[in-house]
Amino acid sequence: MLESFIVPLLAATVQSGTPILYATLGEILTEKGGVLNLGVEGMMSMAAFAAFFVTLTTGNPWLGFIAGGIAGTFMAALHGIVCITCLGNQVVSGLALTILGVGLCNFLGTPYIGTATEGFDKFSFPVLSSLPYIGDIFFKQDALVYVSYLVPMLFMLFINRTSLGLAISAVGEKPAAAAAVGLKAIRLRWIALLGGGFFIGLGGSYLSLAYTHLWANGLSGGRGWIAVALVIFAFWRPGRAVFGAYLFGGVMAFQLRLQAVGTHIPSSLLLMLPYALTILVLIFSAMRGRSGNAPAHLGINIEPEG
Repeated sequence: MLESFIVPLLAATVQSGTPILYATLGEILTEKGGVLNLGVEGMMSMAAFAAFFVTLTTGNPWLGFIAGGIAGTFMAALHGIVCITCLGNQVVSGLALTILGVGLCNFLGTPYIGTATEGFDKFSFPVLSSLPYIGDIFFKQDALVYVSYLVPMLFMLFINRTSLGLAISAVGEKPAAAAAVGLKAIRLRWIALLGGGFFIGLGGSYLSLAYTHLWANGLSGGRGWIAVALVIFAFWRPGRAVFGAYLFGGVMAFQLRLQAVGTHIPSSLLLMLPYALTILVLIFSAMRGRSGNAPAHLGINIEPEG
């Protein structure tokens, strides 16, 4: 039971949680700067297609991976033009970004449905992969999973230990006070938004280059919305985002395993599990008052600097 079901399930949990983790970390950085971005789903969708198309064209999955990040940055820039430059409503802009991204990638990707491409295959990490159980779960994955083990720690160091990360957090809390001590609030918001967009794009890249190795419309499958909810669940902390991403990844992997082995539970109910968990997480966070720990100026536009 342990080796035939539990260990493969946990290994699949890590893989399923990885794109959510990249996207959640990107959204944490964005919101730390005070910008609310509800366009994560659309950004991941466009990034997944960009990564797929560049890899298909060049045969280099690393170029595709970076292209997905650039696509996410471009989509974030559209959000920034509306919200930071034009002072538009951040909620409306984010929803529009999701509609644009999902619709456009489906339009562009329809001719490529079912087309396979190069990607990132799993391989055994030297030495560590031989550890009992732990090796099978964590160290027989693809390169992007191994990278994701380091990213949350780098995020924590950046946000809590670097002058730029602390400045971004200050702008998200009290932009007027930050500006009073000489910080460029608008510029810092742009840095947080574009940097976060890049990592959201990397999450989308993972879906087409490592999770599936082919193109299919609707590839993001609601993961962007899960990432937005996970930011609240994670308390805006990168370390907690790891736990949340793997929790949701585990639910996704579990429902797929149940469908594969055959069950009397309707498949529609199984597919609903990750999103039902999202609702429960939001209710739990609200009851615990975690939303009160959001950056104080989150979702509020600031006037251009004179």
